[in-house]
Amino acid sequence: MVEFYKTVDGRVTEMEGFTEGCWVNMVRPSSDEIDEIARAAHVEEEFIRAALDPEESSRVETEEDRLLMIIDIPMVEKNSVEDGGQMFSTLPMGIVVGQSSVITVCLEDSVILRSIAEGAVKGVHTALRTRFVFQILLRVAGRFLKNLRMIERDFSRIEKRLYDSLKNEELIQLLGLSKSLVYFSASLKGNEVTMEKVLRGRVLKLYEDDRDILEDALIEIRQAIEMAGIYSSILSGTMDAYASVVSNNLNIIMKVLTVLTIIMTIPNIIFGFYGMNIDGGLPGSFFWWIPLLISVGGCFLAWFMLKKKNLD
Repeated sequence: MVEFYKTVDGRVTEMEGFTEGCWVNMVRPSSDEIDEIARAAHVEEEFIRAALDPEESSRVETEEDRLLMIIDIPMVEKNSVEDGGQMFSTLPMGIVVGQSSVITVCLEDSVILRSIAEGAVKGVHTALRTRFVFQILLRVAGRFLKNLRMIERDFSRIEKRLYDSLKNEELIQLLGLSKSLVYFSASLKGNEVTMEKVLRGRVLKLYEDDRDILEDALIEIRQAIEMAGIYSSILSGTMDAYASVVSNNLNIIMKVLTVLTIIMTIPNIIFGFYGMNIDGGLPGSFFWWIPLLISVGGCFLAWFMLKKKNLD
């Protein structure tokens, strides 16, 4: 899918084709679409194809007056939404700055770019390429922070029912959140390095107002890195505490079963001894209450001794 947008009268408007000062949004483009846009925007095809590799890391690359910036953006994995839990991941997005246009390339349609295309972001001017790129970076940083708050909300909800449950569902959901935080931490650090390179002004000409936008984006990225680290530590500590609670509950159950086994063994021994055919045994069935009385007394004695040792 290829879409063309341009700021007209202060509003982002969808265009029918490529024009100077436009923004080209490409989502999982075909080879023909890549060739067409590369010729129209006078950029290298490799710049556009670079972001189509899901394993591509965050980086910035320049060639003559063209720039390629690959950053990681947060995504929600829809297939993993079960029982109110969500799993997050990251996906590379390419931003190609040509002579007169900006091209974004991604394997999936992003909420970040969709909000810009629908006019939800104010002050967007596609013709001001540097500012527009920095506005995208600021939106990416904001989306990371929003998703981290969603992770914190899911974690708090799972934690409330965690310690009262011995099932694996909550633990699996926590493992999913932990995996999401690992993805976020790695991607955020890569984005931070890329933005710092751009901030030096060696790969893209910076204007004072544009620099402020990039600095704001960098501040939010660093805040997101700190939040991800804090949430990872809390999540790790909670999972360790959960493991301790499960182990303690298991020990309590085993202790109760052991006490019951010891107490119930006494009647078995007495009745087994009484049932033997030995000389001098208790005569007749009239004295059946004697082993019963001994068994009850033995059980109470065993229970009293175990209670005295705090083993009941």
